[in-house]
Amino acid sequence: MKQVALKVDVDTCLGTLRGVPALLDLFGRFDVRATFLFSVGPDNTGRAIRRVFRKGFLQKVGRTSVVSHYGLRTLMNGVLRPGPHIGKKAGHIMRQVAAEGHEVGIHCYDHVRWQDFVATRDFEWTRLEMNKALDAFRDALQMEPRTIGAAGWQINRFVLALEEQMGFRYASDVRGREPFFPLMDGQRSNCIQLPTTLPTLDEIIGSDGIDSSNCWETVLEKSREPLPCGHVYTLHAELEGMKLMPVMEKLLEQWKASGFNLVTLQQLHASLEKPKLARREIMWSEIDGRSGLLAVEAA
Repeated sequence: MKQVALKVDVDTCLGTLRGVPALLDLFGRFDVRATFLFSVGPDNTGRAIRRVFRKGFLQKVGRTSVVSHYGLRTLMNGVLRPGPHIGKKAGHIMRQVAAEGHEVGIHCYDHVRWQDFVATRDFEWTRLEMNKALDAFRDALQMEPRTIGAAGWQINRFVLALEEQMGFRYASDVRGREPFFPLMDGQRSNCIQLPTTLPTLDEIIGSDGIDSSNCWETVLEKSREPLPCGHVYTLHAELEGMKLMPVMEKLLEQWKASGFNLVTLQQLHASLEKPKLARREIMWSEIDGRSGLLAVEAA
């Protein structure tokens, strides 16, 4: 199927205030809609320095020029200065996204806290973090979210149970090849997973001769691989919405010219034949270009 669902992960306050409006303008010019998943609590980006000893982290930082993309002010958030509360400071931007017809959902409450700790935490820790995200989302947008997508593709088995209990219709927490009903460490859920199928720009830039001028070619080529339900592409407001916007513009041009249908996660979910979806295990695995282990759909 020649289809790509566009999922925008919004990690920081800067990405919300600057990257998201720029993407709204770009998507408007191409007449496409996307799913925006917001970090809705404090921006503590600077605390990611804890990952310095994680395998592949320094290599990734060197390849993707983190300072040039995020800026020094953002990288001080939560360390040398208090992290701004994104939902309170940028809720008007989130409401604008919804008003312009895009889908909105939850990414997390505190991006760094979730990404660094959720994999090893218990039910109560997970429930509190997800409830904080849900409350902050409701406060900022005055609506209920249908969807959620875990920061850094990091989850635990309790996330699956809570997503179903909290009424999410579908989630995009993992990497994989096609939609499925998830199972993890014995925990089943009927909240369908819509996995990211394509590599992200920060995973491919700086490897195998790929740079910001030609990275779109890799994504486009991989999107041509036929999958039963098409592809899910995860972009970031801090990358494609800012310095790497020319890459996103080129991708939209090429996808449109090649006859791809560009949709939201909601549209992808609506097109599925739910009774035919398989139940698959979620496992931990490495992904080229990304540090640490990620939640991945088992083959």
